[in-house]
Amino acid sequence: MLIADILKEKGHQVYSISPDSTVYESIEKMSEKNVGALLVMEGEKLVGIISERDYSTKIILKGRTSKETKVHEIMTSDVHCVTPKDNVETCMSMMTNEKFRHLPVLDQDENVVGVISIGDLVKAIISQQKGEISTLRNYITSGGGYPG
Repeated sequence: MLIADILKEKGHQVYSISPDSTVYESIEKMSEKNVGALLVMEGEKLVGIISERDYSTKIILKGRTSKETKVHEIMTSDVHCVTPKDNVETCMSMMTNEKFRHLPVLDQDENVVGVISIGDLVKAIISQQKGEISTLRNYITSGGGYPG
Protein backbone atom coordinates (compact mmCIF):
# COMPACT_ATOMS: atom_id res chain seq x y z
CA MET A 1 0.00 0.00 0.00
CA LEU A 2 1.28 3.45 -0.92
CA ILE A 3 1.00 6.82 0.83
CA ALA A 4 -1.07 7.98 -2.16
CA ASP A 5 -3.70 5.37 -1.16
CA ILE A 6 -3.91 6.80 2.35
CA LEU A 7 -4.25 10.36 1.03
CA LYS A 8 -7.05 9.26 -1.34
CA GLU A 9 -9.06 8.06 1.65
CA LYS A 10 -7.97 10.65 4.22
CA GLY A 11 -7.77 13.68 1.96
CA HIS A 12 -5.08 16.25 1.38
CA GLN A 13 -5.97 18.71 4.14
CA VAL A 14 -2.90 20.39 5.61
CA TYR A 15 -2.90 22.62 8.67
CA SER A 16 -0.02 25.03 8.92
CA ILE A 17 1.27 28.08 10.73
CA SER A 18 3.81 30.80 10.09
CA PRO A 19 7.23 30.62 11.78
CA ASP A 20 6.61 34.11 13.21
CA SER A 21 3.39 33.07 14.97
CA THR A 22 3.51 32.45 18.69
CA VAL A 23 3.63 28.97 20.14
CA TYR A 24 0.35 29.82 21.89
CA GLU A 25 -1.29 30.41 18.50
CA SER A 26 0.02 27.07 17.26
CA ILE A 27 -1.33 25.18 20.27
CA GLU A 28 -4.64 26.99 19.90
CA LYS A 29 -4.84 25.95 16.22
CA MET A 30 -3.87 22.35 17.00
CA SER A 31 -6.67 22.22 19.56
CA GLU A 32 -9.18 23.81 17.18
CA LYS A 33 -8.31 21.39 14.35
CA ASN A 34 -7.86 18.39 16.68
CA VAL A 35 -4.37 17.58 15.37
CA GLY A 36 -1.07 16.87 17.12
CA ALA A 37 1.19 18.87 14.81
CA LEU A 38 1.24 21.74 12.32
CA LEU A 39 3.48 22.26 9.35
CA VAL A 40 5.45 25.49 9.57
CA MET A 41 5.22 27.24 6.21
CA GLU A 42 6.66 30.38 4.69
CA GLY A 43 4.23 30.90 1.85
CA GLU A 44 4.22 27.58 -0.01
CA LYS A 45 7.59 26.46 1.38
CA LEU A 46 7.84 23.93 4.20
CA VAL A 47 10.36 25.21 6.77
CA GLY A 48 9.53 23.05 9.79
CA ILE A 49 7.00 21.24 11.92
CA ILE A 50 5.74 21.96 15.43
CA SER A 51 4.05 19.36 17.60
CA GLU A 52 2.47 19.03 21.00
CA ARG A 53 5.66 17.29 22.07
CA ASP A 54 7.71 20.38 21.08
CA TYR A 55 5.41 22.43 23.29
CA SER A 56 5.75 20.15 26.29
CA THR A 57 9.53 19.69 26.05
CA LYS A 58 10.64 23.10 24.81
CA ILE A 59 8.16 25.43 26.50
CA ILE A 60 6.64 23.88 29.61
CA LEU A 61 9.72 21.99 30.81
CA LYS A 62 12.04 24.93 30.02
CA GLY A 63 9.89 27.47 31.87
CA ARG A 64 9.23 29.55 28.75
CA THR A 65 5.93 31.20 27.89
CA SER A 66 3.95 30.19 24.84
CA LYS A 67 2.57 33.69 24.29
CA GLU A 68 6.04 35.20 23.95
CA THR A 69 7.93 32.40 22.19
CA LYS A 70 7.78 32.26 18.40
CA VAL A 71 7.20 29.01 16.52
CA HIS A 72 10.56 29.26 14.71
CA GLU A 73 12.34 29.18 18.09
CA ILE A 74 11.15 25.67 18.95
CA MET A 75 10.05 24.03 15.69
CA THR A 76 11.83 21.06 14.20
CA SER A 77 13.64 22.36 11.11
CA ASP A 78 15.09 19.09 9.88
CA VAL A 79 11.78 17.59 8.77
CA HIS A 80 11.59 14.06 7.42
CA CYS A 81 9.26 13.95 4.40
CA VAL A 82 7.83 11.28 2.13
CA THR A 83 6.25 11.16 -1.31
CA PRO A 84 2.91 9.70 -2.40
CA LYS A 85 4.89 6.84 -4.01
CA ASP A 86 6.49 5.72 -0.73
CA ASN A 87 5.03 2.61 0.85
CA VAL A 88 3.37 2.35 4.23
CA GLU A 89 5.92 -0.09 5.67
CA THR A 90 8.86 2.20 4.88
CA CYS A 91 7.11 5.16 6.51
CA MET A 92 6.14 3.11 9.56
CA SER A 93 9.74 2.00 9.97
CA MET A 94 11.03 5.57 9.62
CA MET A 95 8.56 6.93 12.18
CA THR A 96 9.26 4.12 14.64
CA ASN A 97 13.05 4.37 14.36
CA GLU A 98 13.19 8.17 14.48
CA LYS A 99 10.44 8.49 17.13
CA PHE A 100 8.11 11.01 15.50
CA ARG A 101 4.42 10.81 14.69
CA HIS A 102 3.78 13.06 11.67
CA LEU A 103 5.19 13.09 8.15
CA PRO A 104 4.63 15.76 5.50
CA VAL A 105 3.98 14.36 2.03
CA LEU A 106 5.66 16.22 -0.83
CA ASP A 107 5.17 15.81 -4.57
CA GLN A 108 8.02 15.69 -7.10
CA ASP A 109 8.18 19.51 -7.12
CA GLU A 110 8.50 19.55 -3.31
CA ASN A 111 5.01 21.01 -2.84
CA VAL A 112 3.17 19.83 0.28
CA VAL A 113 0.29 17.56 -0.77
CA GLY A 114 -0.68 16.13 2.62
CA VAL A 115 0.35 14.96 6.06
CA ILE A 116 0.18 11.45 7.46
CA SER A 117 0.28 10.40 11.08
CA ILE A 118 1.33 7.20 12.75
CA GLY A 119 -2.39 6.57 13.31
CA ASP A 120 -3.04 6.78 9.57
CA LEU A 121 -0.35 4.16 8.96
CA VAL A 122 -1.65 1.81 11.66
CA LYS A 123 -5.19 2.12 10.26
CA ALA A 124 -3.94 1.35 6.73
CA ILE A 125 -1.97 -1.70 7.87
CA ILE A 126 -4.92 -3.08 9.85
CA SER A 127 -7.24 -2.56 6.88
CA GLN A 128 -4.79 -4.31 4.56
CA GLN A 129 -4.43 -7.25 6.96
CA LYS A 130 -8.21 -7.61 7.34
CA GLY A 131 -8.51 -7.77 3.55
CA GLU A 132 -5.84 -10.44 3.31
CA ILE A 133 -7.43 -12.50 6.08
CA SER A 134 -10.83 -12.28 4.39
CA THR A 135 -9.35 -13.38 1.07
CA LEU A 136 -7.61 -16.35 2.71
CA ARG A 137 -10.80 -17.39 4.57
CA ASN A 138 -12.82 -17.24 1.37
CA TYR A 139 -10.19 -19.29 -0.43
CA ILE A 140 -10.13 -21.94 2.29
CA THR A 141 -13.91 -22.22 2.75
CA SER A 142 -14.62 -22.31 -0.98
CA GLY A 143 -12.47 -25.41 -1.40
CA GLY A 144 -9.85 -23.50 -3.34
CA GLY A 145 -7.33 -26.26 -3.10
CA TYR A 146 -6.72 -26.28 0.66
CA PRO A 147 -4.60 -29.39 1.21
CA GLY A 148 -6.05 -30.10 4.69
